[in-house]
Amino acid sequence: MSNHQSYLQKPLGTSIHITALDGIIHVNSIFTLAVFIGLSWNPNDPSNTLITDPSCTSFNTSIAENIVAFHVYSFSSFLFSSLVALGLKQAFRISAHHDSHWAFIHTSGLRVGMLVSAIGSVSGCAFLMLALINVAQIKLGSLSCGSSHTYAAVVPLVILVPSALLIYIGFVLYAFTR
Repeated sequence: MSNHQSYLQKPLGTSIHITALDGIIHVNSIFTLAVFIGLSWNPNDPSNTLITDPSCTSFNTSIAENIVAFHVYSFSSFLFSSLVALGLKQAFRISAHHDSHWAFIHTSGLRVGMLVSAIGSVSGCAFLMLALINVAQIKLGSLSCGSSHTYAAVVPLVILVPSALLIYIGFVLYAFTR
């Protein structure tokens, strides 16, 4: 088996891979902004809650620590994913010939890089969802209290986000096999 059999020659400017990498980078940028906004929120501020029943107050140090930790994990996952995607885009540019718009792409490296980038995005979304669940508990009341407002906020979050992530993972795995 020669070295060139594991490479594909693809048009650099019209590659679906470049478009997919751009999409990952843009979505990660939006989520990273959400993470920064979340980190600027002070859960200790009494005006940040809508809870009227003091027995439903869920603020404690553990929840506040989890909010910060999940935001940081989310940020690092999105940053990791974006840096891998940017690295792949740079590899496309470096591998291109000076006089043409074609690049030789190592398909296994491309697949692994895109899969790793997707894993970073999925992890970032999962951590952001966990942070938002804790934010909902501080603002609307603890889940253990049975607050209908908290459940109304959290239930769609834990149904829609994992569903979307499963769909995303399905498309990534489909693309990985092509």
